Amino acid sequence: MLGKLDWSAFNHGLIVLGGQLTMVLALVVVAGVLTYTRRWKWLWKEWLTSLDPKKIGVMYIIVALLMLLRGAVDAGMMRAQQALSAGSSHGFLSSDHFQQIFSAHGTIMIFFVAMGLMFGLINLVVPLQIGARDVAFPFLNATSFWLFTAGMLLVNTSLLIGEFSAAGWLAYPPLSELAYSPGVGVDYWIWALQIAGVGSLLGGINFLVTILRMRAPGMTMMRLPMFCWSVLCTTVLIIFAFPILTATLAMLALDRTLGMHFFTAGGGGNAMLYVNLIWAWGHPEVYILVLPAFGVYSEVVATFSRKRLFGYASMVAALIAIAFLSFIVWLHHFFTMGAGADVNAFFGIMTMIIAVPTGVKIFNWLFTMYHGRIKFATPMLWFLGFVVTFSIGGLAGVMMAVPAIDFQVHNSLFLVAHFHTMIVGGVVFGYFAGLTYWFPKIFGFRLNERLGRYAYWCWFVGFLLAFIPLYILGLMGATRRLDHYDASLGWQGLFVVAAVGAAVIFMGVGFQILQLAYSIWKRDENRDTTGDPWNGRTLEWSTTSPPPVYNFAVIPEITGRDAWWTLKRKKKVEKPEYEDIYLPKNSSGGLIIAALAFVGGFAVVWHIWWLAVLGLLGIILALIIRTTSGEHEYRITAAKIAKLEGEKT
Repeated sequence: MLGKLDWSAFNHGLIVLGGQLTMVLALVVVAGVLTYTRRWKWLWKEWLTSLDPKKIGVMYIIVALLMLLRGAVDAGMMRAQQALSAGSSHGFLSSDHFQQIFSAHGTIMIFFVAMGLMFGLINLVVPLQIGARDVAFPFLNATSFWLFTAGMLLVNTSLLIGEFSAAGWLAYPPLSELAYSPGVGVDYWIWALQIAGVGSLLGGINFLVTILRMRAPGMTMMRLPMFCWSVLCTTVLIIFAFPILTATLAMLALDRTLGMHFFTAGGGGNAMLYVNLIWAWGHPEVYILVLPAFGVYSEVVATFSRKRLFGYASMVAALIAIAFLSFIVWLHHFFTMGAGADVNAFFGIMTMIIAVPTGVKIFNWLFTMYHGRIKFATPMLWFLGFVVTFSIGGLAGVMMAVPAIDFQVHNSLFLVAHFHTMIVGGVVFGYFAGLTYWFPKIFGFRLNERLGRYAYWCWFVGFLLAFIPLYILGLMGATRRLDHYDASLGWQGLFVVAAVGAAVIFMGVGFQILQLAYSIWKRDENRDTTGDPWNGRTLEWSTTSPPPVYNFAVIPEITGRDAWWTLKRKKKVEKPEYEDIYLPKNSSGGLIIAALAFVGGFAVVWHIWWLAVLGLLGIILALIIRTTSGEHEYRITAAKIAKLEGEKT
């Protein structure tokens, strides 16, 4: 009846129990507040069933920031364990628990923090920047978010029931096969990523079509804001890369669930097939995350330098080149597999070449700043931090593109430091810059600048303290997944410095929480009444803060790049002519589909086959009901729009 699920799945140690109690307490507090304020109906109507991309974007960001806290706690425990576990001291984590935390940290940060922040900003900004009132497929967009959330919930369910994978964040076979991971941890990993991955693919399709088909009149491709160009390239990468992930996870699931042998050498499979497939998705995934961050930097640098972006055409060409080259460099993740000198040389050269368009972008940003009237607001500080950290990581990456060097540092902490320098310095800093930059547009008031600066400096200094020692430790021979080492190696001092760096980053997170709370408290003093608090250049700043549900009462005519910069310098203001606007009605369908996917995924993890079948049938039924139901739109009349717009003035 319940498959493999029994009472032993609920037996956990004190540390896990602490995590469980924190989760349950947080849920009880939220439920209590909603009940006390009688907000359940409001939550359902205004948020959970909304198809408004702005609200979906906010929900993406809320989920991503909550998971950032979870991932940061995991990172803190790993750093503390490595600082303490030397010689006769074995720290406070068992080896198996450390490996689960290691795997959960990587999975959460990539799939549920970086991807969540990325799709959150895309939902919030892209329709506004292209002059659209909505996205191409609103229901698909909502379903994408809820599948992402279902995957996140499945990861966190492993903290309550069963265990998580101890096979690393990419779950290489044979370690992830049944012979070496007989528990449910790898299954939780597979189905959480499978569900969230389908959501990401749907989101990619939606925004590709949105950018190609819903631009305002006059907005040609070479007038697109650079953020939209970066999103366009990212969506192409998603559409080509995520089916590879889906197929790879499906094959691993068949190996584990039905006894097949795609990757089990003893049954005629090949583990290296998995490694090739996972990195054929995995390296484009790095650029899926970083390209929108590059787009954020382009918007921030141009705005705060008070200049047009330098080298627009070359920036577009660089984005396209990076997107193409990202598919032909995957083998540099495993030069040591023994493919031969010719293969290694080709992929090493391609890896060095991909640094060229990336360098073009950095120099163009610096040239944009040259002779500009630069305002060093918090978003600009995040950009400058990115330039330093990303340059360090890029140099390390070019070193590792040389197979002979990679043979020495492969699977070492040098690689861990390089990866974090690229992802944290490139991606996380970029999305923090974007959140700070667009926060007034989203919520109608600015974040506190002073606390934002404190947060930035803690993150920047803490990051260098946390990861520069790892480069040194990697050169000294320290490997990944290391939960204990001999004291005679002399590594403990550097691990302690790295732990101090992690603590400083935690201070930065604390300042960010304080910044948000203080800014909400003082929101009336920091209210944006202009809609354009930064003197921006792109179209999102032409509407009110926050924007109305329909974004634009009248779709603007675009006559050049930096559309808003051009429009606000126009002396003649024509009287607007309003027309009826049609927007999608609220729908609970996406939420229901994702809930059924969660139930089905949980059922497959525990081999509760009747429940898995019910989940699948429920999804099919929900899709049939959605596609055969009646009118999906509602109308806002021209008279009502005129009234709403008149109230603003």
